[in-house]
Amino acid sequence: MRRGVARGATLALLLLAACGRHPAGGNASAPPPNDLETAAIEAGVIPDPRSADLTGLYATDTDRLCIVPSSTAFHVGVTVDYGGDQNCSGSGTITRSGETLHLDLDGADGCSFDARFEGDRIVFPGRVPDACQKLCNRRASLAGMEIDRLSESASEAAAMRDAKGRLLCAGN
Repeated sequence: MRRGVARGATLALLLLAACGRHPAGGNASAPPPNDLETAAIEAGVIPDPRSADLTGLYATDTDRLCIVPSSTAFHVGVTVDYGGDQNCSGSGTITRSGETLHLDLDGADGCSFDARFEGDRIVFPGRVPDACQKLCNRRASLAGMEIDRLSESASEAAAMRDAKGRLLCAGN
């Protein structure tokens, strides 16, 4: 009986020791990813924001953003509606450098800022230029907006309207 227990314990130790080894033919020299996001991208769990297409409709609650391709870059429309005549609405262009999106909104000279693209999510900075307030009524603001992709369809994005019924990404 003791011999059987000893063999079982030895086998368990050998199996446990083998857990840390790389399989035969595996790439033992490849370092593991440094962070969770990189590991998730490599595993295909989340899209790589450096290569994902921007086109689509993004939204969270009453915050909406549309992005459609144009002949030179991308056209963007953004709307925030808190109700009670507290809203923001504007359109313009958006360009991309890796995970950084540069928005330049028309109708508010100087409303230009960088946002972060996270594959299926866009995050506006916590502070936008004062000129962006020209696109807003009362206490509404574009600052800190975080929106998730709802659709990758350019036609759905082009159909997005603001609180006044204006198409923000159509006609491009």
